[in-house]
Amino acid sequence: MKELIDRLTNEAGLTEEQAIKAITMMKDFAKEKFPLFSGAIEKVFSKYAPKDDEDFLA
Repeated sequence: MKELIDRLTNEAGLTEEQAIKAITMMKDFAKEKFPLFSGAIEKVFSKYAPKDDEDFLA
């Protein structure tokens, strides 16, 4: 996901926030147009989504 965000910021001139919004919009659009694949689409996007820092106390 970071690679896609970087490409959108560098090549399309988007800010990181705009790139994330664009990716989210594409994900939602794909899920809407291909509802049978919505679970797979969600898995792909969540697999490559930025991970929150792990809490060492958890």
